Amino acid sequence: MSANQKIILAIFIVYLALNAAIGIIFSNRQNKKQHTSSEKKFFIGGRNMNGLLLAMTTMATYTSVSSFISGPGAAGLTYGYAQAWIATVQVPITFLVLGVLGNKLALVSRRTGAVTVVGYLKARYKSDVLVIVTSLLMVAFFMAQMIGQFTGGATLISSITGLDHVVSLLIFGAVVIIYTSFGGFSAVAITDTIQGIIMCVGTFLLLFFVLKAGGGLAGIDAGLAQNLPGVYDDLFSKYSPGTLFSFWILVGFGTLGLPQTAVRSMGFKNTKSLHSAMWIGAVTCSFIIVGMHMAGTWAGALVDTKNLPTSDYFIPYIVQKIMPVGLAGTFLAAPMAAVMSTADSLLILASAAIVKDLWRNYVVKDDPVKIQSYNKNVGKMSTLVTFAFGVIVILLTINPPDIIFFLNLFALGGLECSFFWPLVGGLFWKKGTKQAAVFSSLGAAITYVFCYYNVQIAGINAVVWGLLAGGILYFVIGNITCKNGLDEDIIKNCF
Repeated sequence: MSANQKIILAIFIVYLALNAAIGIIFSNRQNKKQHTSSEKKFFIGGRNMNGLLLAMTTMATYTSVSSFISGPGAAGLTYGYAQAWIATVQVPITFLVLGVLGNKLALVSRRTGAVTVVGYLKARYKSDVLVIVTSLLMVAFFMAQMIGQFTGGATLISSITGLDHVVSLLIFGAVVIIYTSFGGFSAVAITDTIQGIIMCVGTFLLLFFVLKAGGGLAGIDAGLAQNLPGVYDDLFSKYSPGTLFSFWILVGFGTLGLPQTAVRSMGFKNTKSLHSAMWIGAVTCSFIIVGMHMAGTWAGALVDTKNLPTSDYFIPYIVQKIMPVGLAGTFLAAPMAAVMSTADSLLILASAAIVKDLWRNYVVKDDPVKIQSYNKNVGKMSTLVTFAFGVIVILLTINPPDIIFFLNLFALGGLECSFFWPLVGGLFWKKGTKQAAVFSSLGAAITYVFCYYNVQIAGINAVVWGLLAGGILYFVIGNITCKNGLDEDIIKNCF
C-alpha cells in the first residue's frame, strides 16, 4: 500500500468511526428526550424529524452508490452527455415523494400508530396475508439491494487502498451495522444528514478539480473528442425510446412506491418541517445528481481508462489522479456516504419488517404476557435482528456481482412493483380492498421477475410490465370486491 493510499484509508477510518459515534450518541440523547415507546423510538425516531433532517435522510436514502459511482462512471466511459441528461429524471424525487405522500401518510400513520410502511398497509387493508406477503417481498428485495450497496462500499475502499475485497467489506459492513443496530432510526437520520452534506461537498470538489485538470470547458471538449467521440450523441442514439420511458418510470414516477423513502413521510415533526424538506431536498438532490453526472462526463476527457475492469472503478481512479491526497480522501467519503445512507435505511427497515410486522403481529399476537415481554425487550430484539441481518448480507457479499448498477436497479424495480399500488392506491382510492392489494402486490412482483428474465420488447424494462399488471389487478379487483364499501374504522382512520 502506497503512502497516499494509507492517508486515504486513515481518512476513511476516521470518517466511518465518527459516523458510528455521532449516530449512537445522538440517538441516545434523542431517546432520553422522547417519552414514547421503544418501538417508535427505534423504527421511526419518535416522529421528531425537522425539515433539514427529513430532507437529507430522504435524499441520502435515495442517492445510492449508483448516483456517485456507477452512473457518473458510465457517463465518462461510454454514454457521455446522454447519461447526464437521463440522470436529470431523478432531480425532483425528494419533492415528488414528500409532496405526494407526505401529509396524507403522516396523518394516517399517526391515527393508526403505524411505524412502518407495512404497518400502514395492515391498518389500511386489515389483511394478514398482505402483511406477510409485503414483509417477505421487502426483505427479499432489500437483501438484493443491500448486497449491491455493501459491494459498492467494499469496492470503493478496495479500489483506492489496495486492500482485499473481504477486508474492505468487513470494514464498511461493521460500521454500518454497529451504528444502525445500536442507534436505530434516529442514528440513521442524523448520519444521513451528515452524509448528505458530505455528498454536496464531494460533488463540488469533483466538479472543481475536473475542470481544473481539463483546462476548462475548451480543454475538456478537446479531450472528449479524442477519448469519447460520441459524447454529444443525443439520447435516442444511446437509448431506445422504450429504455428512456422505463428509466423515467424506474427512477422517477415509480419511486413513490419505495418503502425506504415512503417511511420518511411518517417521521417528521410538523407540516412546516415537511414544506422545508421539500425544497431543501430538491435543491441538494439537483446539485448532486446533475453535478456528479456532468463531472463524470467531463472526466472522460482526462485519461485513457481502457484497462479499468468496469465503470464502477472509473470515479475512484479519476479522483486519485487529479486531486491532492487529502482532498481525494475527503471526496471519496462522499460516495461512501451515499452507500452508507442507503444501506443503513434498508437495514433498519428490514429489521422493522421482521420484528414489528412479522414477529409482533404473528408470534406475539394479543397474548398479554407476550406483549409485556415484547414491549420490554423490543429495543434489544431490534438491535439483535438488525445486527444478524447485516452479518448475513456481509456473508452473501463475499462473492459480489460484477456491476453494482444492475443489481441495484433490479431490487429497486422489485420494491416498486410490490408496494406501489397498495401504498399509493390505498392513500387515494377508497375502493382499494385487501383482495386488490394482495393480488396487485403479488401479481406485480411475479410479473416483474418473469419479464426481467424472459421478456425483451423495445428495450422496455420489466418494471413497466410489473406496474402495469399491478395497476390492472388493483383497480379491477378493487371494483369487483368493494361492493359494500370499506369498514367504518378504515374510512375514519385512512380517509
